[in-house]
Amino acid sequence: MQGLPALSLDALTSVAYGPEAIVVVLAAGGSAALRLTLPVELVIVALLGLLVASYRQVIAGYPRGGGAYAVSRANLGAPASEVAAAALIVDYTLTVAVSIAAGVAALTSAFPALVPVTVPLDLGALVVVTVLNLRGLGEAARAFMLPTIVFIVGLLLVIVIGLVHPLHPHLLQPGRPLTPTRSLEPVGVLLLLKAFSSGCSALTGVEAIANGVPLFREPRVRRAKQTELLLGVLLGVMLVGLALLVLRFHIGPRSHQTVLSQIMGASIGRGWAYYLVSFAVTVTLGLAANTSFGGLPVLASLLARDNYLPHSFAIRGERLVYNRGILVLAILAAALLVAVGGDTNALIPMFAIGVFTGFTLAQAGMAVHWHRQRPPRWAARAALNATGALMTAAATTVFVLTKFSSGAWVVVVAVPVLILLFRSIRRYYRRVGELLALGERPPVPVRRPTLVVVPVTGVSRLTAAALSEAESIGDGVVAVTVQFRDEPERAGHIRAEWESWSPGVRLLILRSEYHSVVRPVLRFLDLVAAEGTSGHRVVVLIPVVLTSRWRHRLLHNQLDLALASAIRRHRKDVMVARFPVRLDPGGARHS
Repeated sequence: MQGLPALSLDALTSVAYGPEAIVVVLAAGGSAALRLTLPVELVIVALLGLLVASYRQVIAGYPRGGGAYAVSRANLGAPASEVAAAALIVDYTLTVAVSIAAGVAALTSAFPALVPVTVPLDLGALVVVTVLNLRGLGEAARAFMLPTIVFIVGLLLVIVIGLVHPLHPHLLQPGRPLTPTRSLEPVGVLLLLKAFSSGCSALTGVEAIANGVPLFREPRVRRAKQTELLLGVLLGVMLVGLALLVLRFHIGPRSHQTVLSQIMGASIGRGWAYYLVSFAVTVTLGLAANTSFGGLPVLASLLARDNYLPHSFAIRGERLVYNRGILVLAILAAALLVAVGGDTNALIPMFAIGVFTGFTLAQAGMAVHWHRQRPPRWAARAALNATGALMTAAATTVFVLTKFSSGAWVVVVAVPVLILLFRSIRRYYRRVGELLALGERPPVPVRRPTLVVVPVTGVSRLTAAALSEAESIGDGVVAVTVQFRDEPERAGHIRAEWESWSPGVRLLILRSEYHSVVRPVLRFLDLVAAEGTSGHRVVVLIPVVLTSRWRHRLLHNQLDLALASAIRRHRKDVMVARFPVRLDPGGARHS
């Protein structure tokens, strides 16, 4: 049972927006077209059954986790895996945005006074989920159990009460009806296909259990297959039950009221039970967004290891989470929520395309897998997955054709752009690998003598610490200081101090015609290179004062930053190091 809250919340909570997506589309055909909600939902449930059966095969074939990227990479080749990865990134991002938007919509339906702050509520919920995941608290399945149980049991009770003996079947619903008085679009095949493509958003997350098989206890495969079946049964029952209630209560789209909120109000009234279930819906949808925060960073780490994304995506933070992937997902989801004003229905046309592209590639890859492995009953398994691939490919085509102008074009553009990005990054890493001769035996290391150049401003503990460090790492050390033309007495003063101190390091005074420290140092480095020290390694060690309080750092001239930056730009063959010396009440101390 724990596999449901950990891996299936985005699928279960899709009942909060899947049936509504159908109703919104059919409403364009007038109130009479709303009677087609049940037939459309039955077709979607039939497709759900096929997907559940297919993904039970994925679980058996890939007990280590059978994500669309892994399956297509192993069986269909790199181009298919790139498409799968791009589609999954789009899917994960939209799952976060849709789940949070739908959760806040449930909250504003219960409390209409919150409608004006929909977008701030969306962003606030996103921040909470992001922070929890950055702190490594996003995968506590037991913490998800209570709201998940309240959500499932509450909705099932709403359906049973509504079908058997509704408490308020003629409740005056808040908001104004949005169903047109006359048909805006003829009820035909095109309208039904649009409703079907919108309603298929309810099938998102069916694949999550197959992706997370390693998270189950032994026997993993059997537990995962049972959880997949339980998910299919629960989701199918809820979808059909809600569709029946849409017909019974004559539910249509209303301003600032979700279809689920209207069904709950008609079935159980708008008392304490309504608010309890509404709160459970909001919380569970927020937890459903958490599923993507577990999935996308892991996918990004796999892509980084395959050189499709920057390698920083494969690095775990102090709390053993992929910080970079979590932050990028949060930024992308926030941009979507702001762009659509937190409107769930504006996101739905983009939603199903990425999901069903992943479905198609995973099922096609499994058909190839069974054909190659040829285990017992492989032909029946391959036929099942091939049928699933054909059905989901047809559904994807329907989505693109019927929803292109409504927002699906964003996904159609985003997927190729991501693929081009993957390939560009991979080309870069391949080129770097060739330049570094990765995989080849490198030459034997050769020791080179090192000349350390230390810029100084005078005699002090800072200078002494820097010279000590330079002596420990270099074969030769030279200190340099800059004398401005209008300060001739300064050079004599520093030279006298240096000779009196006698640190055993030569001091060179560089003349500057202008008030510039950087130019004389750069000219000196050029001179060093021209005098035949090409066999030497030159290191510039810049002493830096570190203060005990950050605000005191602002009182220093920051010359070390300007000098280091200029040397790196001007001399690619010179190493630059900043040597920090911390100031404390006891005096200067090497940090």
